Amino acid sequence: MPDDVAGAPCPSCGTPNPPHRRFCRRCATALSPAARRDPLPWWRTVWPFRRRVRAGSGRVVRFLVILSVLVALGAGGLMLLPAGRAVFEDARDKMSKPRPVTPVGIEASAELPRHPATNTTDGLSNRYWGAPAPGASVTYTFREPFRLVDLIIVNGASKSPEHYARQARALRLDLEVTRQDGTKHHEELVLGDTPGPQTFPTGISDVKSVRLVLRSAVGLAEGRHLALAEVEFFQRG
Repeated sequence: MPDDVAGAPCPSCGTPNPPHRRFCRRCATALSPAARRDPLPWWRTVWPFRRRVRAGSGRVVRFLVILSVLVALGAGGLMLLPAGRAVFEDARDKMSKPRPVTPVGIEASAELPRHPATNTTDGLSNRYWGAPAPGASVTYTFREPFRLVDLIIVNGASKSPEHYARQARALRLDLEVTRQDGTKHHEELVLGDTPGPQTFPTGISDVKSVRLVLRSAVGLAEGRHLALAEVEFFQRG
């Protein structure tokens, strides 16, 4: 075959070839190799994207699978949200320094003369609220809602050991917390029959009022009554 053929040179040996040839007439190198496909992006290599779609087949199925996964993830996130928020708030409580908060109103269902319920917030542990019997309650209201992180109780007539047992004591308190939105939180506090402050971590948000009910009396007899020396409230610092 003559060498003066007009055409594109072979990419391998440079020999000119007629336009209609697919392979070089000298070295048989492909003259018009098929273009390589671009590599898939990384996200197309992850199931369920990694399969190539032919003529649109399977697109609906893949879309439904993706939608189901997203719905499941969203539902799981919503289910875990309250628990996650509780853990987050608890961590903030532990990292902050609690500050005392004083109620603006105190009301007891019953109280003895010279032993009003206001004695529980006067900062003097040698004065106390005197209640005639178990079931008596005291309610504390607050000016602004706050997060109650700790509640400190001084039981009995005094934190002093020699005066502590002069009157009867409640060894259990029913705690009822009313939040700003009107919802209530109920909890039982078990007190030790010992003088001095007893701390109860609470971690309750948006507190507007706290009600304590005296239960499980010890040392109650004729001529004696229940005594509760101090109640202190602490908010997140």
